[in-house]
Amino acid sequence: MRTNPLTTVRNLGILAHVDAGKTTVTERILYLTGTTHKRGEVHDGTTVTDFDPQERDRGITIFAAAVSCAWAGHRINLIDTPGHVDFADEVERSLRVLDGAVAVFDAVAGVEPQSESVWRQADRHGVPRIAFVNKMDRAGADLDAAVASIRERLHPVPLVVQLPIGTEDGFTGVVDLPRMRALVWADGADAAEEGPVPGTLREEAARRRRVLEEAVAERHPGALEEFCDRETLTAATLTGALRDLTRTGDGVVVLCGSAYRNRGVEPLLDAVVAYLPSPLDVPPVRGTHDGAERERPADPAAPMAALAFKVNATPTGRLTYLRVYSGTIGKGDTVWDAGTRRTERIGRILRVRADRHDPLERAVAGDIVAVVGLKTARAGSTLCAPGAPLLLEPPGVAEPVVHVAVEARRSTETDRLAAALARLTEEDPSLAVRTDPETAQTVLSGMGELHLEVAVERVRREYGLEVTVGRPGVAYRETVGEGVTGFVHRHVKQDGGSGQFAHIVLDVEPWEQDADGDGDGAGGGFVFRSTVVGGRVPQEYVRAVEAGCRDALAEGPLGGHPVTGLRVTLTDGQTHVKDSSDTAFRTAGRFGLRDALRASGMILLEPVVEVTVTVPEDGVGGVLGDLAARRGRVTGSDPRGGAVVVTATVPLAELFGYATRLRSRTQGRGTFTARPTGYAPAPAAVVR
Repeated sequence: MRTNPLTTVRNLGILAHVDAGKTTVTERILYLTGTTHKRGEVHDGTTVTDFDPQERDRGITIFAAAVSCAWAGHRINLIDTPGHVDFADEVERSLRVLDGAVAVFDAVAGVEPQSESVWRQADRHGVPRIAFVNKMDRAGADLDAAVASIRERLHPVPLVVQLPIGTEDGFTGVVDLPRMRALVWADGADAAEEGPVPGTLREEAARRRRVLEEAVAERHPGALEEFCDRETLTAATLTGALRDLTRTGDGVVVLCGSAYRNRGVEPLLDAVVAYLPSPLDVPPVRGTHDGAERERPADPAAPMAALAFKVNATPTGRLTYLRVYSGTIGKGDTVWDAGTRRTERIGRILRVRADRHDPLERAVAGDIVAVVGLKTARAGSTLCAPGAPLLLEPPGVAEPVVHVAVEARRSTETDRLAAALARLTEEDPSLAVRTDPETAQTVLSGMGELHLEVAVERVRREYGLEVTVGRPGVAYRETVGEGVTGFVHRHVKQDGGSGQFAHIVLDVEPWEQDADGDGDGAGGGFVFRSTVVGGRVPQEYVRAVEAGCRDALAEGPLGGHPVTGLRVTLTDGQTHVKDSSDTAFRTAGRFGLRDALRASGMILLEPVVEVTVTVPEDGVGGVLGDLAARRGRVTGSDPRGGAVVVTATVPLAELFGYATRLRSRTQGRGTFTARPTGYAPAPAAVVR
């Protein structure tokens, strides 16, 4: 019986906190699979996936990079994702199209703030994961402590399948617990030497395998049956059960190693093949057409459906990255963009290896490829067979929270700057460009200070433009602290011909989303409802009032910031037999809510972030004082390996320039990370 080729495909991402070693893991994977013939190093600027000049200069991953390689008869399509919080949108779009992931953790630090964030992102997308505890050769490396932090902070069931051989600088290999064998890497060797478990570790290895067997049997019916019969599990049963638990999310396989020293990467590749799902193991993709929900199986013979998740817009053309969910797409094919409702033609299809590409004649279900020739497709666009339309859910786009004013130094280059910024927003949906109506300045918005720095630097490097950048600002919001009841607004306009008449009565009150909502943590969102009885306001006018209220949310009375966290109830109204219309009631809704907000007690909200500062013990006092001066609220302090990890909640507006200040206070020894936590009321002094 012929095996379905899709069973040998793995689409996975590498997820982690900054500096946990994601890119080094990816480089070793490419080297061991024969995709590259030299080990790339982050500190040397020779990595394949961090090919952008800014990535090499800064030593961090900024853009998600796709690579394709082969291992043990399987094709692995791998995406190396950024670890910095400012580029979380790149992670979000990547996770949307992946079937599995490898989460990389630092063996000393364990779970760090951004590794927690990307783990939660993977939870939302239901992406199965395996964990790789990296940097086992570092001083202070502790596999058990790292696993404990995974259990306590991420709440999975960790299933540890390896026992390290040696500690810290003496780390030389691992004991493979399912097969009870030792894998040892000699200095400078690319491949592991397989042998029996060292005598000094046999008792500990047997104990840990027993713990692993019991944990698996407790959660897997097939393994439980064998465990009860034989009081042990065979390697085949254990491997099969680990595969099932990984794919259902009931357990997370944990491996360890040192990617920099090339130790532990081969077993990691074997685990990817053994435990993570193929395109056939995940549910069929679901989409909609004409309001009805449809499914498409991962079958090359089915109608084609693909999702664009990344766009590279260069001066010489557009490269669009696709995940093909079903069907087959060929060079020269005509496809249907379900979002814009227009056809596009596929010029070329490319197998991707970061910034290098190999041409393909076709791509089939399960593939991740890049195509050339699409003119209007954006990240999130659905491409499908013209005769079988389907609209897939696009990746979510985070709302920008930081902005700067940018302008060309030469007035003659204003149009070029506008074109460059348009191309950046085309590539990165989390960037936004607008014109300030008061100052006429061009405002660039993004996810953080570093995000905007990178965008502006791209304008300078790639487009040769000299630009002036204003001081960063943050995206404030306004909300209702104390609402109004029975607010009456009457809209009457008569200027010849048909007039406009609308009479509405509104209640405005604060509203906080349920835990399942997608609010911003400060009562985010807007709810509209009608309690009008007796048909005093027809249903079509009720919808017009709601639309008008939503229009009014764009600018609040405190400072023209968007309004969130309120519930508006239409309680009564009147109509006119001739002059009432949708337009009249929409206008009444807009101006009525605007006036009602002026009469309400409004609160200004500012974005806040959770800051995690790692600082030497002798610098803690200065750091705490500086955080207090920045209106920070310290939430925890944890000694860790001669340093102290301080966590605090700080307004985002107070963090600009903090990296320089922290280095100054700690003689360059302090580091920090930050992640958004939502919005909080701002003191009156910060109203701007």
